[in-house]
Amino acid sequence: MAATDERINLLGLSPSRLRAWFAEIGEKPFRANQVLKWVHQRQVDDFDAMTDLAKGLRERLKEIACIRPPEIVLDQKSADGTRKFLLDTGGGNSVEMVYIPEDDRATLCISSQVGCSLTCTFCSTGRQGFNRNLTTAEIIGQIWLAERLVERRLPSGKAISNVVFMGMGEPLLNEQAVIDAAELLLDDHSYGLSKRRVTISTSGIVPAIDRLRERLPIALAISLHACNDELRDELVPINQKYPLDQLMAACDRYAQVVPHGAIIYEYVMIQGKNDTLEHAEELIALLGPRREQAKVNLIPFNPFPGSGYERSSRNRIVQFTKRLQDAGIVTVARKTRGDDIDAACGQLAGQVADRSRRSDRLARMGLDRAVVEVTR
Repeated sequence: MAATDERINLLGLSPSRLRAWFAEIGEKPFRANQVLKWVHQRQVDDFDAMTDLAKGLRERLKEIACIRPPEIVLDQKSADGTRKFLLDTGGGNSVEMVYIPEDDRATLCISSQVGCSLTCTFCSTGRQGFNRNLTTAEIIGQIWLAERLVERRLPSGKAISNVVFMGMGEPLLNEQAVIDAAELLLDDHSYGLSKRRVTISTSGIVPAIDRLRERLPIALAISLHACNDELRDELVPINQKYPLDQLMAACDRYAQVVPHGAIIYEYVMIQGKNDTLEHAEELIALLGPRREQAKVNLIPFNPFPGSGYERSSRNRIVQFTKRLQDAGIVTVARKTRGDDIDAACGQLAGQVADRSRRSDRLARMGLDRAVVEVTR
C-alpha cells in the first residue's frame, strides 16, 4: 500500500537521527532509547509488543513508522558452519551477507552497495557492475535479520560478536549510510559492540578515510593486495586515483587516533601475480616502519568463473607468511570459509541490474560475468 511505503523505516535511523525524529513528532528524546532497545536488542518489529511505550504512542507509530528489513530469498549453509543469505533489495537486485561462526566469536560480513562501483579484478562482485548504494535500513537490516535467524548464542547473549563491512560494495563510497549503520552497531541501546569489533574495509578512498578518522575511528581494514603502484593499478584500479603514497599517509594519520591498535592490511594471494618472496620483501619495506600498528591478513584467492587468476599454493602462502613474521610483522594466513557455497572472500555475487554497463564492457573484452542466479 502507498501508505505503508510512505512510513519511515526506523531501521534506517541512527541514534541521533531517531532522537531528532521523536522530537519532531512532539515526543521526548528518551523515547528513542526505548525504541532502540526494542528494535535492535530484542529484534521486535511489532509496535504493540513495545509495552513500556504509551498505547497512544504505539498507535501513532503504527501509522507513521515501520520496521522493515530486506527480504531473504536464499539461505545456504556450508559444511564448515558458514551461512550465506541472499537478500532482495528490489528492482531485480539482491545482495549477500555471510555469517561465520568460530569457537569464541561469530562474525557477520555485510554488504554496503548493490554490486560495487569499483573494479578490483580479483573480485567477483567487481565484475558484476553497480546499481546503487544500500540505505542505512538495508545495511543495518542485515545484522537485525542475522540476530533473529541465527540460533547459536555467545556468552554475551548475542548471536553476533563482530561485524565487518567486507561484503558487496566499497563502504566508503556509501559513506553516510555506512557511518549511520556503524553508529547503531556501537550504541549501547542498540547492538553495543566495541569499536574494535566493527571493521570497515576499503580499497583506499583517501578523503573518506580521513573523514572516518575524524567522525568515527573504528577498526579499519585496507584492501592492499600489492605494494607497488604498477601492480596495484592493475589489481585495485582505484590506486590510479589514490596511489600508495597517498593511501599509506592516510593510514598513518588514522593510526594516530584509532584507540585499539592495528590497522589490518588485506592481501589476497594470487599465484604468480603477487605471491613471490620478492613481493614479500616489498610488503616488508612498506609495512616494516609501521609494524607497531600493522597486521597483515593473507587471504587465499577464491576462484570464480572467468577470473583468470589462480590461488597461490599452500607452500607459497606458508613461505610468504614466515617471511613477514620473521620481519616482525604480525601476519595471519586466513583459512578459507564457506567456499563450497561461494561465500568466501571475493566470491560474493548477488544479482545486480548493472547501471554502470560494466558487464557489457567485460563481455566485449572476453571476460565472463560471474553471477549467482536465483530461482524464485
